Amino acid sequence: MRKSTILKMGRNLAFFVALIAITFYFVFKDQDLFELWEVLKSSNLIYISVAILCMFVYFFMESYNVRRILYVFGEKKISIFRGIKYTLIGFFFSAITPCASGGQPMEIYYMNKDGLSIARSTMALLIQLCGYQICTISLAVISAFITPSLLQGSVLWLLILGLLLNGSALTVMLICIFSKRLTRKLINLVIKIAKAFRKKNIEAFKKNLEDGLKKYEDSAEFIHTHKSEFVKAILRVLVQIIFYHSVPYFVYRSFGLDALNYIQFLTMQSILYSTVSGLPLPGAVGISESVFLTIYTAAFGKEMLGGAMLLSRGITFYLFVAISAIVVLINGVVKKKVISELDVEVESIENNDKKMAA
Repeated sequence: MRKSTILKMGRNLAFFVALIAITFYFVFKDQDLFELWEVLKSSNLIYISVAILCMFVYFFMESYNVRRILYVFGEKKISIFRGIKYTLIGFFFSAITPCASGGQPMEIYYMNKDGLSIARSTMALLIQLCGYQICTISLAVISAFITPSLLQGSVLWLLILGLLLNGSALTVMLICIFSKRLTRKLINLVIKIAKAFRKKNIEAFKKNLEDGLKKYEDSAEFIHTHKSEFVKAILRVLVQIIFYHSVPYFVYRSFGLDALNYIQFLTMQSILYSTVSGLPLPGAVGISESVFLTIYTAAFGKEMLGGAMLLSRGITFYLFVAISAIVVLINGVVKKKVISELDVEVESIENNDKKMAA
């Protein structure tokens, strides 16, 4: 990995940590920390364990989906552990970069390091992302119709913004996948805008856009020839997201509460996720906590709300940022060790060859 990339990652990580510190300061500055600790201690560990298990299923489903698509493309079978490793690496870099922009490129980077085709890896992740956007938007729209009472004040405007951002991203992806003519028009529009802002190296910029277009065209070919696989991929993503959205419900049950049912929590979490997922903040830190405190006030009550947010967000995000960071570090150490051992072996062989030649 280049030194400039490492420095950029370090800056992103520092900004991410600062954002977390600021968020927790403002969320808990007026909170009685002793009371908060008592609330956390009162939670039922069985339900908390189920919530954590939901997140493991979430990561497993994503890794299985990508592995399955890669296999259909003709790649050799990838082990479960390698698949989960790629997913966790993607999660970590998505968490520390704005708009989750670093996740997929780093997954592709590590897949390529393990000998997987860049083109096939890109297409597999693109199809996964496309399915994720379809399911996220669909669940949010359905949830808004089921529970319109949640759409009050800032939540309504944030949901509209989230749907517009996610919907725009999905529309661009679908255009690029299914319509070559519209894609060419889109590229020409981007080039005109770039020229208007006097961007340098326009021809190189245009070539990068056209090269990027190729992966979408290949994805369209996959979808046309494997329609059933594409539908299955979307259904697997749906299952993945439902497990993710289930975490607040089990946190709720861990406090001994049962007035609200599972579907109500599923709709609340679907709306929360859509309001924050399109915003350009690393891991949606700050905004996720704020919207949680707004949407779930009636469900948990003021006394338990802070603890509920801490547990729910801790399980769905902070715990797995820590786990994925460990995976990234271990993977880097193992790779360096293997390379170092190979260098020693090569040097030893070369020395023996020199002795024999002498």
